[in-house]
Amino acid sequence: MTTAPSTASSAVPSTDSPQRFLTGITTTGTPHLGNFVGSIRPSVAASRLPGVQSFYFLADYHALIKCDEPARIQRSTLEIAASWLAAGLDPERVMFYRQSDIPEIPELTWLLTCVTGKGVLNRAHAYKASVDKNEAAGHDPDTDVTAGLFMYPVLMGADILMFRTHKVPVGRDQIQHIEMARDMAQRFNHLYGEHLVLPEAVIEESVALLPGLDGRKMSKSYDNTIPLFAPREQLRKLIAGILTDSRAPGEPKEAEGSALFQIYQAFASAAETSALRQAYADGISWGDAKQLLFERIDQEVAPMRERYHAFIDNPDQIEAILQAGAQKARQVASPFMAELRQAVGLRRLGAPATVKKDKTAKTAAPAFKQYREADGRFYFKLLAADARLLLQSQGFDSPRDAAQTIKLLQQGGPAALASLQGQVEAAQGIGDSELAVALKFFTDPSP
Repeated sequence: MTTAPSTASSAVPSTDSPQRFLTGITTTGTPHLGNFVGSIRPSVAASRLPGVQSFYFLADYHALIKCDEPARIQRSTLEIAASWLAAGLDPERVMFYRQSDIPEIPELTWLLTCVTGKGVLNRAHAYKASVDKNEAAGHDPDTDVTAGLFMYPVLMGADILMFRTHKVPVGRDQIQHIEMARDMAQRFNHLYGEHLVLPEAVIEESVALLPGLDGRKMSKSYDNTIPLFAPREQLRKLIAGILTDSRAPGEPKEAEGSALFQIYQAFASAAETSALRQAYADGISWGDAKQLLFERIDQEVAPMRERYHAFIDNPDQIEAILQAGAQKARQVASPFMAELRQAVGLRRLGAPATVKKDKTAKTAAPAFKQYREADGRFYFKLLAADARLLLQSQGFDSPRDAAQTIKLLQQGGPAALASLQGQVEAAQGIGDSELAVALKFFTDPSP
């Protein structure tokens, strides 16, 4: 899930502390093989990297947005925690805690709420998807949209910024949340001083996606999953139900596109995978191939299954682990929250007041942000100090092309816009004068 750490750029650089990685774990549903291969296994391996301080939290506040069944929330939290511990996550090496055990997180959420523009939240993918769905059905845009769903990115920002996180491993669909957390941190720092670290996304380019029983992506939404810790005989029965074609024993079979082969490959060594590929070519029967898959998965899962059930049967042990993790996490969060309370003015009445920053300084710090989209092209945008979008680029073939265009704007200021028609455009509602003022900051940064 994570990659080898690299030097992070942050608002509060630290040369003598380890890189901090943070991973949130959804606490709805029961883990399946796809969760294990795509998230749990690589994350546990990443937690053992040297020179890294890892934070793993059970996102039970987030679960409340999707689920209003208290018993299910409790049970799922137990199952998810037991799964990660059974898979080898060492609570002595990492900070493993439950989100709701850190009261500083909702407090920071409120501070961030007070500096986050509604327009920024309007663009959040989850909220936009709900609005689009309602509009397509002819309903009011905000039908069944809770404030929790709308504010979800701010809570996620607090999860990340609370621990001065340097790196957040995410898939491409989650990049927006990291960008929003950075925007919140920048806005807070402009107003109250340099307190929050600007996190960086670690893009998971090679996340393994397992096919399910019907060949589609393994997902609870499709009801095609294989539970990670299903009893041995249930595991055998589920694997026997994996969809295959009608080719008979002795007929050569194609490994490419075979759900059965893809699942096997995710658990097997290179040599084992090569052997099964040859067996496909030699006409192995589907029954024999499924038996091989069952044996290979059970070989890896059986020891974990035993540990998992031991944890499930002893929830007090998991509770003790999570409380110990929360205690360690709060040793970081509590003093930092006290610092932030002091910064925003929530302080003892006799405490000395800090000098208010010149208002001009708050608004005179626009920033360019370069990023890559799912289409593989490179983009940049110009943001005001309050995180409003001022200028958006078209896609470039390389990051160098995007960077050179940014440099042209920084050096040429408003005059450079004329030569870049078709490559950049002002955001909706942004006039030429406001854009010119922002660009002049780079050519004449003095007040």
